[in-house]
Amino acid sequence: MTILVTAASGQLGRLVIDALLTRGAEPSTIVAGARDTSKLADVAARGIRAVELDYGKPDTIAAALDGVDTVLLVSGSEVGQRIAQHRNVIEAAKAAGVAKLVYTSAPNASTADYPLAPEHAATEAVIAETGIPAVILRNNWYIENYAADVARAAETGVVSSSTGEGLIVGATRADLADAAAVVLLEDGHLGQVYELSGDEAFGYADIAAAATDVLGREVVYTPLTTEQQAAALESAGLDAGTIGFVTSLDAGIRAGVLEVPTGGVSRLIGRPTTSLVDGLRAALATEAATA
Repeated sequence: MTILVTAASGQLGRLVIDALLTRGAEPSTIVAGARDTSKLADVAARGIRAVELDYGKPDTIAAALDGVDTVLLVSGSEVGQRIAQHRNVIEAAKAAGVAKLVYTSAPNASTADYPLAPEHAATEAVIAETGIPAVILRNNWYIENYAADVARAAETGVVSSSTGEGLIVGATRADLADAAAVVLLEDGHLGQVYELSGDEAFGYADIAAAATDVLGREVVYTPLTTEQQAAALESAGLDAGTIGFVTSLDAGIRAGVLEVPTGGVSRLIGRPTTSLVDGLRAALATEAATA
């Protein structure tokens, strides 16, 4: 079995490669795809084939799929272009006879109303339309997404949002990458749609408590209305489009779009997921080390 990991120069893709190797995959059975292969020099040094793969350039996709029977399609980052780009990969994989396509989607993608859902839902529809054998991984929020809030709290003692009492069932990138590796390597997952969640649901009050633990100083949660949050973002210099995106996303969280049953990841990887406190501590340590 040869596994192609797309967007392999990104944070999630690199961690999936690490997890595949840890779980016993031979480097020769992994292909790492990225727009810029120079960013994969360290991956290639481990004996992994690095190939150019640009979602917007179908010729690079077809070449990258040579000899591949399993593909991890890491969702693209270009909002507004992702449906067409993902279709390029899915249709090329179907034409190449790929036996398993694994796609990283978003929580409740086909049913929830929040800004990130439509493109993921449309991609899932393309997968169904082509009939390619597939597994959908609906990754909940990365715990690392909240490291910036905690870093600011080191100075202010406050975390704030307009998410209200909305809960997130997040997990670290590494845990989600490990779940992807399991699905890529194991049989028996085709046709499944996994809501990949951590072992604990948390809201911003819990993030404040975790920040207190990590920082060693008291951090409190200050809930904002949508209007207050918009004003704060505007004063920070954000443009109207970004402000609308952030406030709409928080409104979705407030409405429960990220509330799914806990334990989706641990059931796949066979161990507990990283806690909120430990995930934030590790994220801040990583940022400090690379600063």
